[in-house]
Amino acid sequence: MRYAEAVAKAGSFSAAARAYGVTQPALSNGIAKLESRLGERLFDRSARGVVPTSFGAQMLPLIQRATAALDDIPAQAKRWNAPGGEDIRMGVSPLIDPGLVARAYTAVCCLGALPGPHQLVLREASVADLRAALSAGDLDLILIPSVAPMPRYEHRVVASEPVVVVEPAPAGRGPVELHELIDKPLILLPDTCGLTTFVRDLFQSHDLPLRAYPGEASTHRVLEEWANLGLGTAVLPRSKVTSPATLHRALVEDGAEIEIFYEAVWNPNSALAPELRRLAETLVERPASAAQG
Repeated sequence: MRYAEAVAKAGSFSAAARAYGVTQPALSNGIAKLESRLGERLFDRSARGVVPTSFGAQMLPLIQRATAALDDIPAQAKRWNAPGGEDIRMGVSPLIDPGLVARAYTAVCCLGALPGPHQLVLREASVADLRAALSAGDLDLILIPSVAPMPRYEHRVVASEPVVVVEPAPAGRGPVELHELIDKPLILLPDTCGLTTFVRDLFQSHDLPLRAYPGEASTHRVLEEWANLGLGTAVLPRSKVTSPATLHRALVEDGAEIEIFYEAVWNPNSALAPELRRLAETLVERPASAAQG
């Protein structure tokens, strides 16, 4: 069932096999056994890739709910047996603005925003690892860029920030329209923190081609340094520009500033769900005028 869920999400047997770290024949055999038991094929191969059959379209939501329910059992058992129950285990993507993490720490440990005493236990990891840890019950809440949905989990957009462009030779101080980047090589990161997914989705949503630099930077700092060296152009959140000497310009679409959004995600069935929902609400950015009022 997990293999079938992965194929439905990836649209490819090979991509699903890579995601699970198994060979494609092993994954295909597992799905074939499931199809034999259910009595119908779940997927058809076509020129567009792998698509669900009519039967698969009916079964896959049920399969997703079944695997989600199975994941909840060890997650809740771990929470029930955890000593003390005072820790809130929060995972953060490396893309998250440190200021947002500081707000979470202040809310949990200093302001008493949650009922009862709590400590915040932080873990930084890739988006994929954070999602897996949340599903396994090893984390209570994660802060990640809003780049892909997690069905059945509760989501709350808590912050956003402008996206900027770092170029080898800035043409000026004014903003850069998104379409101006289509002929420029974009330096990308490995798709772990969510930035590369955001950039690719941004271009795709505007039906624009993306020309990627053939290499990959390892960190946001390296991304910025390579752009300064003239290897290509970098697109990153404004908070990730580390050097005061780095010139950067706002990225816009038809004059409107492009932003990246960050969200808190947690399991609504968690024993800590009320506290997690309250923490997410506390993290939500409020307009300055509202804060002053």
